[in-house]
Amino acid sequence: MRHVGTSIIFHNSRHEVMLVLRDDKPSIVCPNMWDLPGGHVESDETPAECIVREMLEEIEVNVEGCALFKVYEFSDRTEHVFIKSAEFDVESMVLHEGQMLRWFSREEAEMTELAYGFNEVLEEFFDSLKG
Repeated sequence: MRHVGTSIIFHNSRHEVMLVLRDDKPSIVCPNMWDLPGGHVESDETPAECIVREMLEEIEVNVEGCALFKVYEFSDRTEHVFIKSAEFDVESMVLHEGQMLRWFSREEAEMTELAYGFNEVLEEFFDSLKG
């Protein structure tokens, strides 16, 4: 059975997106790769509830009311991608999972192989900013 995941694109006024550098543990999928923040939907929650829980657990940020950007059907999962405008100072943020947070421009994101196929997602997101 395919699992269901959630992720969130935090974007700022400079048209950058915030990514997290995954932990460098051989026991996890995609170690030491840049990724969108997010996680797996548990059996008793909706995708919207999941992204709120995950962001509180991972970076102590409440994202209630964030908007759904798009639902993607990847070969291994269904991914609900949310968006939220933010002007975080990533240097001072609490991070409970991953090695670090960083803002990426479109060009930087395009030159970086992202975990879980998120390059396609960010390409669509950046294209949506043009409209």
